[in-house]
Amino acid sequence: MHQDIEEILISEAQLQEKITSLGQQIALDYTGKNLLLLGTLKGAVPFIADLARAIDLPLEIDYMAVASYGNTTQSSGIVRIIKDLEGPIDQKHVLIIEDIIDSGLTLHYLVDLLRRRNPLSLKICSLLNKERPRLKNVPIDYYGFTIPDKFVVGYGLDYAQLYRNLPYIGILKPSVYSETSEPAKQHKSMAEEV
Repeated sequence: MHQDIEEILISEAQLQEKITSLGQQIALDYTGKNLLLLGTLKGAVPFIADLARAIDLPLEIDYMAVASYGNTTQSSGIVRIIKDLEGPIDQKHVLIIEDIIDSGLTLHYLVDLLRRRNPLSLKICSLLNKERPRLKNVPIDYYGFTIPDKFVVGYGLDYAQLYRNLPYIGILKPSVYSETSEPAKQHKSMAEEV
């Protein structure tokens, strides 16, 4: 698995240092508020777990899975909820937790959907902010790292459902994804095109 990585972009130590810093800032900003961390499945799972431990406040955690239809190289913009929240959010301050902001299409849809449910506030925290033109602009209130428009995996990010368990963020060797019929683009499973 590690032999498929061209370069380690963000080390495990760098990830944990940044997550601790983000957690401290979020704790300051949400003191005295009814905070709900809303993770997007599956990619955000490692990030939300570590981030929640870094936020020294009472909080709730829930998850959504949203599918964006189309082929694996481009979102069609047609979105379907695969797993919804377990309860109402109208008495909560919701912080969406993302692994990476890429095209922005599905996240834009998700924000619009959640706003209609009248949360007390709605913000976005993403571990990675990819440098590329967005198809839809979404405001990022908290983020860990800005990364180049490269094919990255690890720490929840996958290619063909693999590499999520790497403890770092790495650039995948082009030879790995050029062996398949899919062009080189950041792969997100159907439920994760953001």
